[in-house]
Amino acid sequence: MATMSVNAQQMFLKPMVGGTLSTITGDHSDDNKMKVGLVAGAEFGYCFTEQMAVTAGLLYTMQGNAIKDYDDNMNMDYLNIPITFNYYVIPGLAIKAGVQPGILTRAKLGDYDYKDDLKSLDIAIPLGASYEFNDFVIDARYNLGVTNINDKGKHSNKNSVIMLTLGYKIPF
Repeated sequence: MATMSVNAQQMFLKPMVGGTLSTITGDHSDDNKMKVGLVAGAEFGYCFTEQMAVTAGLLYTMQGNAIKDYDDNMNMDYLNIPITFNYYVIPGLAIKAGVQPGILTRAKLGDYDYKDDLKSLDIAIPLGASYEFNDFVIDARYNLGVTNINDKGKHSNKNSVIMLTLGYKIPF
């Protein structure tokens, strides 16, 4: 029993790396296609019980979208701070949901820098699942953008990002 309670209240660090499929939804998004990008960073977690944990992280995420019949992509880089609640349905398999503020660090379309046309803060709702085996973690998430990222004009556009990462859980 003592071993189970110590395991249930453990802290961990999880470095992670993976890929993204992102696009921008909303006004004038008919010509938008998914764009492939990278994600890398780490999450800190705390397990309250064997079934419940909370994580907070810092992830560098390449987002944006491809445009149909156009050579260049809209490239937007964010420093995302996901905060998620994890519920373990069975040992190793967790479903998760939370909130994710993101700070825009770069926005380019070819040589054109359009960072000043976008809001510097983006809020998303991460929804997903993860599976752990031998301290390796496969994590799949959909980040549903809730913030209109346009700072100027009357258009309403939001980020939409699918993430798949592989991480390694380091308990301490």
